[in-house]
Amino acid sequence: MNGTRGNRGGRRVGETAIGRGGRRDGQTAVSRVGRRVAVLLLAAVLAGCSASAPRASLATETPALPRPTPSASLPPSVLLPVHPVGDPVVIATGLDVPWSILRLPGGTLISERDTALVRELLPDGSLRDAAAIAGVRPGGEGGLLGLAFLASADAAAAGGTGWVYAYFTAAEDNQIVRMPLTGTPGNYGLGAPEPVLSGIPKAGNHDGGRLGFGPDGMLYATAGDAGLPGNAQDLGSLGGKILRMTPTGTVPAGNPFGTLVYSFGHRNPQGIAWDSRGRLWASEFGQNTWDELNLIVPGGNYGWPIVEGTAGNPAFRDPEQQWRTSEASPSGLAIVNDTLFMASLRGARLWRIDPSTGETSDWFVNSFGRLRDVVSGPDGTLWFVSNNTDGRGDPAPGDDKLYQVRVAP
Repeated sequence: MNGTRGNRGGRRVGETAIGRGGRRDGQTAVSRVGRRVAVLLLAAVLAGCSASAPRASLATETPALPRPTPSASLPPSVLLPVHPVGDPVVIATGLDVPWSILRLPGGTLISERDTALVRELLPDGSLRDAAAIAGVRPGGEGGLLGLAFLASADAAAAGGTGWVYAYFTAAEDNQIVRMPLTGTPGNYGLGAPEPVLSGIPKAGNHDGGRLGFGPDGMLYATAGDAGLPGNAQDLGSLGGKILRMTPTGTVPAGNPFGTLVYSFGHRNPQGIAWDSRGRLWASEFGQNTWDELNLIVPGGNYGWPIVEGTAGNPAFRDPEQQWRTSEASPSGLAIVNDTLFMASLRGARLWRIDPSTGETSDWFVNSFGRLRDVVSGPDGTLWFVSNNTDGRGDPAPGDDKLYQVRVAP
């Protein structure tokens, strides 16, 4: 299979039920044999019993804020959990420390951390340079990080069809800028940057960097503690926080402290995504013991550096799930049909979490190396990108790569 190494066939490994706080209950969630048979039967039905190899789907029509699609045979409020089906296929190769996959209404952009390039994915799987972001100063975990997109009429005045937002490490701090999206699919470019936010603490590690627009139309950003744990509990610092702002970087109504701070007590939050109920989820790097998946509430204190993982202390918000750092080191986060998918770096796997049951399972363990980002793809698929060229991985020929895998109930 293209691009696979080990654990061929994309089989899941070590499925367990984990309750709030991530403790294993020692029982497998379901019979692995029974589930495997069910998956194979379902895959055969959905594929029309075709024996042909999976193909990448590069259809580009993706809304800025994807909404899950309920089953036609169930009430609209019911969403069937999904899981990967079949083998991932390679969409693109030759990426250099890719960090963020940005699905646009007419195409896809990918940020590269150390080159400061925004690459455009073309229909044949090749890549072209769409823009180089000025002012980026790569170093350690810093560089060109998260991307986000906002379809907005006011971008026309700057010559664009919408705004592409970028989070990056500059000479003195981490910053967020926005640039008009120019050109057409296959020939995208980015116009002159406009400042959105500066002053986010930077360091060689713990720079956060993920961006996303919530269902409320506000821009959210993850900010690490920049290697200074005290930042996380200091409400006067932007470090160790999840930030919420208007598209132009001002403080919106409803923020809990009257500042850009939405939640605090974070060490290095990475992925963010919203479910069908509008709830915000975030993945977070722990230190030596526990990595976390958190359900974010306005004003919530998630405990770092006082606690790591589940503490049972009412002063802090416990994680919904937790993993040993060797199994996770979580990064990007995506939600499809209220099923969470979390890319893992050191853990070299894709985690699947069903919040309705607490069930978790890991997929493609050690098949593709370090995984940095995961997003909803076209036609019932997930896209994820490896990160073996980041200085901590073991690059294979063609790394890094963008992959696609089908998901289904």
